[in-house]
Amino acid sequence: MVSCPVCSKEIPLGKINEHLDSSECSPDETNEAPNNSPAPPETNSRPKFPPLTSTPIRTTKPQSNTSRQNTPLASIFAKRSHHPPTSPPPSSKRKASTTEQDPPDSSPPTQTPPRTNSKSAPVPSGHADDSTTEWEQPPPKKAKTRAENLTSAMPLAEKMRPRTLDDIVGQDAARILKGMLETTGKVPSILLVGPPGCGKTTLAKAVAGQAGVRIAEVVGGEGGVQDVKKVFSQAKSELALTGRKTILFCDEIHRFTKAQQDIFLGPVEKGEVTLIGATTENPGFRIQNALLSRLRTFNLTPLTTTSICQILDRALNHEYSHTPPHDLLTKSELHLQIAHLAAGDARTALNLLELSISVLQQNPTFTLDQLLKSLPKTPPSYDRAGDQHFDQISAFQKSIRGSDPDAALFYLGRMLHAGEDPLYIVRRLIVIASEDVGLADNTMLPLAIATMQAIQAVGMPEGRINLAHCTTALALAKKSNRAYKGLGNVMRTLEEGEGNGALGLEVPPHLRNGARGKGYKYPHDYVDMKVNQTYLPKKLVGKKFLPNEGEGQTKVDGV
Repeated sequence: MVSCPVCSKEIPLGKINEHLDSSECSPDETNEAPNNSPAPPETNSRPKFPPLTSTPIRTTKPQSNTSRQNTPLASIFAKRSHHPPTSPPPSSKRKASTTEQDPPDSSPPTQTPPRTNSKSAPVPSGHADDSTTEWEQPPPKKAKTRAENLTSAMPLAEKMRPRTLDDIVGQDAARILKGMLETTGKVPSILLVGPPGCGKTTLAKAVAGQAGVRIAEVVGGEGGVQDVKKVFSQAKSELALTGRKTILFCDEIHRFTKAQQDIFLGPVEKGEVTLIGATTENPGFRIQNALLSRLRTFNLTPLTTTSICQILDRALNHEYSHTPPHDLLTKSELHLQIAHLAAGDARTALNLLELSISVLQQNPTFTLDQLLKSLPKTPPSYDRAGDQHFDQISAFQKSIRGSDPDAALFYLGRMLHAGEDPLYIVRRLIVIASEDVGLADNTMLPLAIATMQAIQAVGMPEGRINLAHCTTALALAKKSNRAYKGLGNVMRTLEEGEGNGALGLEVPPHLRNGARGKGYKYPHDYVDMKVNQTYLPKKLVGKKFLPNEGEGQTKVDGV
């Protein structure tokens, strides 16, 4: 049974439609308020109701025809507007606990104020608190482009990388290569040699950009031989089809073995590709001679303090093009300290400047001293297998040879601070004892050997004291290289084939071994061991190899 929405009678569910169309269905007079006005004329028209469904029909208070016609009907097919209405709909408070509806609100409509994005914002007057209603949102911020996202993630050193040869400071090679491009329109295959951060990669990319050619990059040790061959194949095809050349920039080229470096010879010699190699090592040791002869070598030096400060000024102008920087960032004292810590490395200098900017953003009240203390100290540039390793030990030996104990101790301390193997240093001291002190003080060789034994027995760090003792003694000792030079004279004689092939000369008969030796005079049997006997092969008799004391010392240094 269901209740009729008109007369409130209980009607079987299957006969509700028939009842509504019959004359028995009329409003219940007991539920109507008394009305003394004459009843309106009866008409045969009745309100139409939707067909019966399985959903129970809710009972509501009767509404007049006029109000029922003015009430908009909701549709599940109507699209919800994203804009709030200009005037609010009639107030209809939804009650979750009842099925009754209040009469329509007769108050005049009011203008709806704009709604904020906050969930706790008050509901405008005349509207229901409907959390499902979609309100107009403020326009979103413009998204960054792909290029802008990549640029914002770059460190300052990469942002400030020069794009043209004119922007490169502190390297004469940039001026020379620019002149080649302006004169001939192309550059030859070159080799850039220099320490890290001096601009090798930047110079190669600037040359490729200014020449208007395609550039391919490989890194020694990362890209294999097959990768390089693939670049050569592509470069050859593009040259044949379009006439456009390719520059192959090979960073850390010394990491390719000398056997692997053979792959560069053919394409470079035929001009199918222009090779720009970069290395931090001595090319004479790490690059094969056949390849080295096909390349023009440019030696890049560490940047000067003036060049580093110029780069820092350019970076500040770039980063603060619209707003002024912090006062400390423009201080010359800060720039000089950064240049000192960078030690000629532009990349390190820009990284330190970027760190300074970050520190001042977090601590804007820092003084200059506090900022300088926050900057990390750059570790020494020292590689046990690189040029720094050999340069330091070379300066160490030459300082001892020149009898300068202060410089010798300085380079000793520098090597120890960088973590050099103390046994490597003491082996060089043993060599110095014979090569540079030699016959002038025969006690120095036993001292150097004793130093090696002391380090093996004591270890580090105490062993550094033994090293300082031996280093100072060798630097202050008298010097003689007669034995060293005498052996050198012999080796040159053998290599040059002097004396009709000195290597093939026979040993004199009286000096041969055992029974084969005849006519030998034993010096101990003679007074003062003076014996009239020759010892060199016959063709070299009279040849002097050991120089006399002071022989060859003809130069005078006027400084």
